[in-house]
Amino acid sequence: MPKQTQKPKEATSEKLSRTASKVRATAADNTKTAEAKTKKIFVLDTSVILYDHSAVQNFQEHDVAIPITVLEELDNFKKGNDIKNFEAREFIRFIDKLSSEHMLQEWIPLNGKTKGKFKVMMNGSAKLDATKIFGDKNDHHILNSALHMQQDFPKSKVVLVTKDINLRLKARSLNLTAEDYETGKIQDVAGLYTGSDTLEDVAPNVINDLYEQGICESGKVTKETPPDNHFYVLKSFKNSILSYYNPSENQFERVDKQSAFGVKPRNAEQTFAMHALLNPKIKLVSIQGVAGTGKTLLALASALEQRRDYKQIYLARPIVPLSNKDIGYLPGDIKSKLNPYMEPLWDNLKYIQNQYAENSKEYQKIRELVDLEKLVITPLAYIRGRSLSNIYFIVDEAQNLTPHEVKTIISRAGENTKIVFTGDIYQIDTPYLDSQSNGLSYLIDRARNHPLYAHITLLKGERSELANLANELL
Repeated sequence: MPKQTQKPKEATSEKLSRTASKVRATAADNTKTAEAKTKKIFVLDTSVILYDHSAVQNFQEHDVAIPITVLEELDNFKKGNDIKNFEAREFIRFIDKLSSEHMLQEWIPLNGKTKGKFKVMMNGSAKLDATKIFGDKNDHHILNSALHMQQDFPKSKVVLVTKDINLRLKARSLNLTAEDYETGKIQDVAGLYTGSDTLEDVAPNVINDLYEQGICESGKVTKETPPDNHFYVLKSFKNSILSYYNPSENQFERVDKQSAFGVKPRNAEQTFAMHALLNPKIKLVSIQGVAGTGKTLLALASALEQRRDYKQIYLARPIVPLSNKDIGYLPGDIKSKLNPYMEPLWDNLKYIQNQYAENSKEYQKIRELVDLEKLVITPLAYIRGRSLSNIYFIVDEAQNLTPHEVKTIISRAGENTKIVFTGDIYQIDTPYLDSQSNGLSYLIDRARNHPLYAHITLLKGERSELANLANELL
């Protein structure tokens, strides 16, 4: 008989290794598939409902529950004019509608074939009592409800969803999965739209056309279609020019430095911002930048420059009280209550006014605008239900607004109204917002590349050398 050839041991070992790798990969894939198919139960905190009253509809095929404690807390928010009060009322109406046909303690199918079910969780006892560990607070009763749900449904993955970072940490310390509410969050804040770019090595004839004629065909500058109302620094050898893409004409146009009520831009980004603020075709503008970059000053000066084109100028900023004291705790009428929060707006107005002599026409014009209420500082709390026509509306510190609040403000715009949002997405004063979930970031991400919208990010501080030192070193 012919002698059989024996396979080398190395080849056999290599084959076994490959087989083992395939087995491990298959097992890992099966685990991921099983996890993906695992039914989840999301337990929502009060902060999520106040952020988005429709949150229960945004968890796809998974089930959603709220502890009875959340309903108790929402009862404290149902009165008032703030957006959070509106959110509370809308959710309570949603619950009322569900309860007309179902018992809330039972799992109720949500609308849509792809949706899960919903229920209100009564207080129950779990082996682990959060109130004994952390103290008797509503937050800890909500933790107990989630722990009880985890105990009753061991085959499902129970996830506590809250915008309260501290509550998430407490939940994780009890071995309970906790997440932030992700709907509407901007994933890549570092890559957020800036509104401007620099194009190097542009053909010299492009620079010449823009200098001489003020316009240039888009195809001569770039083969790609630029975003609507996007700003550019075009460079060719030692020459450069500021320009922007006009979507209605499909052409690049030269951007010249314009002054507004004595305020002149000091850098390229401020020049771009001033252009957008003074452009009547652009109805919605956002300006993002750190303190001292001139956001509010440019917006206010541009509004004053165009005062004849609008019936009124509205200035507003979110009221974020210190020491958790609401505006109602302050003495006086609504103007007296607002003044402490609106001082930064008055500071910018005084800066513009003080460029002129007290007996000058411009100085008296600003005083007249305030006295005749042509320039009005207004609280955002009372904007719901209004229709703002022929208004130049500036919203300062817009990073302290939720996406829903930004939507509410824009939806109030009537004919010949322009709305400007300014703020710094990294300087947030409200506890349940961050750079990814605030209304300004949401607006910049969603409205980009629209013919009615322009955005610019201001990079350089122009307030003073001392202010720049604070931004850079501290």
